[in-house]
Amino acid sequence: MTGFGIRDSAFGKLAKRAAGYTFIELIIVSTMLLVLASAIMPLTRVTMQRTREAELRRALREMRTAIDKFKDAADLGQIGSLDIKVGSENYPADLETLVEGVTAANDATGRKLKFLRHIPVDPMTHSMDWGLRSYQDKPDSTSWGGQDVFDVHTTFGGRALDGTKYMDW
Repeated sequence: MTGFGIRDSAFGKLAKRAAGYTFIELIIVSTMLLVLASAIMPLTRVTMQRTREAELRRALREMRTAIDKFKDAADLGQIGSLDIKVGSENYPADLETLVEGVTAANDATGRKLKFLRHIPVDPMTHSMDWGLRSYQDKPDSTSWGGQDVFDVHTTFGGRALDGTKYMDW
């Protein structure tokens, strides 16, 4: 019986020892998780910013392409003369004109030429307010003259991952 007692007591110590983690082990695991999380957070921020930058480039390309198509159609005489402002150099009066459309020249059916489905949301400011530049504005102008829409840019004043200003895109 005494042999069993020794055996039971050794088994009991092993059982107590293997029953859970020590405080030190928990601290080490927690520290490792914090180090991994702190390494992932900046990567996530950069990835989110890179995604917004790609969305901004796509939106600017879409609007600039629509402006160029409007200009080409006006130069070719495909747009009715009442829809083109005098002195606009055949550029649209505003971005809404690209969405609402203009009447086709020499078309009695009233068909409209549309160049843009909708004005995209600026991914940097989360609004549909874009900075505009007219053909008559100076290249470094920060305000829109209002005559026509020659170019479009974001109004967000931040810097991109490559160091350039978003407004210069």
